[in-house]
Amino acid sequence: MTKGRGRLFLGCAAVAVGLLMTTYDTTLGNGLYVLVYLALCGVVWTAALREPPGPNRRPWILVALAQTLWFAGDAIELGYYYLTPEIPTVGLSDVCWLTGYALLAVALTMMARRRAAGRMRGAVLDALTLTVAAALASWQFLILPALDEAYTLAEKVVPPLYPIADVVLLSAVLFIALSPGGRTAPTYLLLSAVTLFLAIDLSYNVLPFFLDYSIVARIQPLILFGNALITAALLHPKRAELTRAGHQVHLLHPSRVLFLGLAFMTAPALTLLKTGLERNALIALAATALSASFVLARFATAVREQEKAQAQLAFQARHDSLTGLANRAVLVDRLASPGPVALLYLDLDGFKEINDARGHDAGDAVLTAVAARLSAAVRATDLVVRLGGDEFVLLCPDLPAEEAVNLAQRVLAEVAQPIPFEGTMLEVGVSVGIAAPGGDRNVLRAADMAMYEAKRLGKGRYVIA
Repeated sequence: MTKGRGRLFLGCAAVAVGLLMTTYDTTLGNGLYVLVYLALCGVVWTAALREPPGPNRRPWILVALAQTLWFAGDAIELGYYYLTPEIPTVGLSDVCWLTGYALLAVALTMMARRRAAGRMRGAVLDALTLTVAAALASWQFLILPALDEAYTLAEKVVPPLYPIADVVLLSAVLFIALSPGGRTAPTYLLLSAVTLFLAIDLSYNVLPFFLDYSIVARIQPLILFGNALITAALLHPKRAELTRAGHQVHLLHPSRVLFLGLAFMTAPALTLLKTGLERNALIALAATALSASFVLARFATAVREQEKAQAQLAFQARHDSLTGLANRAVLVDRLASPGPVALLYLDLDGFKEINDARGHDAGDAVLTAVAARLSAAVRATDLVVRLGGDEFVLLCPDLPAEEAVNLAQRVLAEVAQPIPFEGTMLEVGVSVGIAAPGGDRNVLRAADMAMYEAKRLGKGRYVIA
């Protein structure tokens, strides 16, 4: 789905949710609610089943199941509303809703494990730290009051399961939010959806203290917009970033340290609220907060130093040390991405003679100058790669064949310009093989063979595969 269609989809969902909130608890509103929810379930199932079978599809199937179970729970409640004199406090709908929470949490955890395989330890520890703090607050303010108000065993067991489900869901979404990996629109859509779900559940518990429940109940259709956000993430062209290992080095954001500090202070703060705000207790709390801030500052400093070293190693593993260009590993990753590409395979003419006669310093000067000229000749979306020696590759997504030829002509002219070195001018040429979109599926091999044909024909020219 294109960016424009995605925005249109979410815009339509927002309008529908606004209409449902306006007509809430009416026969018209309930009918529209069922129709919109069914449509969303149909879209998410269609999109999930279109994913190729395998590990990347499984989390999306669980997401579709979760949405379907939530719809089933709402449908059961509507059935009670219209067909029975009284809606039971605890019933089959609770089974559907709570199972949906569990499935969504499992799906998010699966995504986090796939996008950051082998690199989850830090994210898991930080997520569990925040989750424990949230669980403690949930126990004191949500679960204990529910237990005190319950009359039957079912009422003692089931209502507290919802705050527990929220805590589990929070933990799962934190695994994604805090794990390494790409962060573009699909990730932000997914995080926004789960954040909205958690905010809705919290609002149901907090807003009745300030507003009449008939007003608070109107936020229920917002769940549909959360489902629409998840569906938009599934429909997004870059959705693979949620289920595919990424190479991004995750940095410790300052807000992460702040949230960890707040988590450390949750237990003493809640204890103080429980026992009373006595002066000595306040002084002890302030001292604890100050000590925790010092410890976290030291921790952040150590982590920053480690991150810089990791970032440098990650850059070196995927870039040429002399020219700074991407290396073969990056090229292989980009070639694995879907979409038409034009590929130009370059081999310098006369480089060996310069390297042998003038030494490696002269050869390095030539390679550095050529790398700079190639980088200046391409678009911002193109990739310039040094494969090794005097071989380079230009990978150009969505570049038509005629534009690839024009690029090759510019490259021939630019590379042929003399290169200054220690008071003299060095001259090299280049032979170019072009693999245009729509040709051989192995564009790298096709362009390589075309380059050798250009060499055979006399160098300083291009050949189209």
